Amino acid sequence: MRFGTFLPQGWRFDLVGIDETEQWSTMRTLAQRADAGPWESLWVYDHFHTTPVPSEEATHEAWTLMSAFGASTSRIRLGQMCTCMGYRNPAYLAKVAATVDHVSGGRVEMGIGGGWYEHEWRAYGYGFPEVPDRLRMLREGVDIMHQAWTTGSATLHGRHYDVDGAIVRPLPLQAGGIPIWVAGGGEKVTLKIAAQFASYTNFAGSLEDFDHKSEVLRAHCDTLGRDFGTITRSSNFNTIVAATESEARERLDAVIARLRPHVGDEQADRIQREYLGSDAFGTPEQIVERLQTRAAHGLGYSIHYFPELAYDTSGWELFEREVIPALA
Repeated sequence: MRFGTFLPQGWRFDLVGIDETEQWSTMRTLAQRADAGPWESLWVYDHFHTTPVPSEEATHEAWTLMSAFGASTSRIRLGQMCTCMGYRNPAYLAKVAATVDHVSGGRVEMGIGGGWYEHEWRAYGYGFPEVPDRLRMLREGVDIMHQAWTTGSATLHGRHYDVDGAIVRPLPLQAGGIPIWVAGGGEKVTLKIAAQFASYTNFAGSLEDFDHKSEVLRAHCDTLGRDFGTITRSSNFNTIVAATESEARERLDAVIARLRPHVGDEQADRIQREYLGSDAFGTPEQIVERLQTRAAHGLGYSIHYFPELAYDTSGWELFEREVIPALA
């Protein structure tokens, strides 16, 4: 199994209490520590407002961070989970990503999805198209990016995007273009787009859900003549790890206590339940066992969000020492 780590950027209230003038140095330090460690990739979210409720707390922009991390690290790969197709013109996004690929020495991953956070869509003036339209935007946008990165230009006269000979030079450093991660498990459209264009998929759910989505993806691949085995399936995990279950619960209690004033009791209680139900909550032995089961069902890449990371790296380090070596 391959491993990625999310870094705090504010979106999940994971930089609260840290002065805004110090937040970039906090993120940069963590990125450099991840670069020196066993992680294959680091990740941020492509959002503008905090979740689960919008607030005045800082949320740092994903693609700016991609370029900054690219210039301040040397090895680790750089991803977003996931870039919202509706927030940037796809030809422009292809240009941005190709430039960051050069800044980073060819280390960019393109996580891409249809988007869902209505509050920030409307606040930034993007409207909020219905789901079918957001998925059509995703389909057209991925086509444009694929053209741009493989040929150096893109032309598509679509329902949502109209580009005509958009030049994207230089090409990305990576042969064949930047790897595309299609995020989401929509069975009729999203997984079909993944079957056509993606090197990776990313979808969540129970083990049964994972198996079902995998079979839907396989069927789309069969229809398109794509080798299902060439697509790496990934999932994200909310992660709190400690030497004992009681210590893991204490760590979770501290996380929820920090979140509660910002998100309210109902959301805090929901978040707590989500962590308790995560396959990556508990002791290293428990997490290894659950991820081994996932791997047996075809999970090839797991990406872990550590809510404590800006304040306490000990759980992150325990995961590096005892979980990754057992599964990598």
